[in-house]
Amino acid sequence: MKAGNDKAIVKDYFNATGFDRWRRIYGNAEDVNKVQQDIRVGHQQTIDTVVEWLQQDGNLNEISVCDAGCGVGSLSIPLAKEGATVFASDISEKMVGEAKAKAANILEDTSKLTFAVEDLEALGGKYHTVICLDVLIHYPQAEAAKMIAHLASLAESRIILSFAPKTFLLSILKKIGEFFPGASKATRAYQHKESNIISILEKNGFAVKRQGMTSTRFYYSRILEAERKKVKS
Repeated sequence: MKAGNDKAIVKDYFNATGFDRWRRIYGNAEDVNKVQQDIRVGHQQTIDTVVEWLQQDGNLNEISVCDAGCGVGSLSIPLAKEGATVFASDISEKMVGEAKAKAANILEDTSKLTFAVEDLEALGGKYHTVICLDVLIHYPQAEAAKMIAHLASLAESRIILSFAPKTFLLSILKKIGEFFPGASKATRAYQHKESNIISILEKNGFAVKRQGMTSTRFYYSRILEAERKKVKS
């Protein structure tokens, strides 16, 4: 399947059945099964890790952040609440609509938070920090490299990525899962070797400074924070 087809499938999925499913997972709905609840917990742990990293720097109210693939605003909203200027985008119009509604209910002031419906490849501008969480799973290796390179070109100082790590054990579990197809499995899931992601970041002028890992029963996410290398004079 071509990457273009993958993107079209992802867009359609998250504007239809996928939207309802992931809105429940990312929200507070009680009608979720054990797998969905586990994914909710894992995703929130990834969000909490990234927010904590940025809080530790102590300059959130001074920086601009691009949340690429923002979903329902799970990361964008808390960052804006902490004072960051946030530009958040997603390929799904329904996801962005949900994010806007959540932000309006949670934030007293939404002036520092902007939402847009855009493909990652179409994003422009410059930001202190570019963040892309749980999106690489929709990109095969070659397309992931192009996407990371584009996001890196938008980041003045830092880029933070999360991805499903490709290990022997997780590859076996993924293969087993493919024997049990379900209605919710409408998109392909791509795993990536950490060494490949690091290599891509380095080729685009970044060096990994911080690493994290979220691991629950059904959710696995490797988190990398990379800073732009200083040009030697």
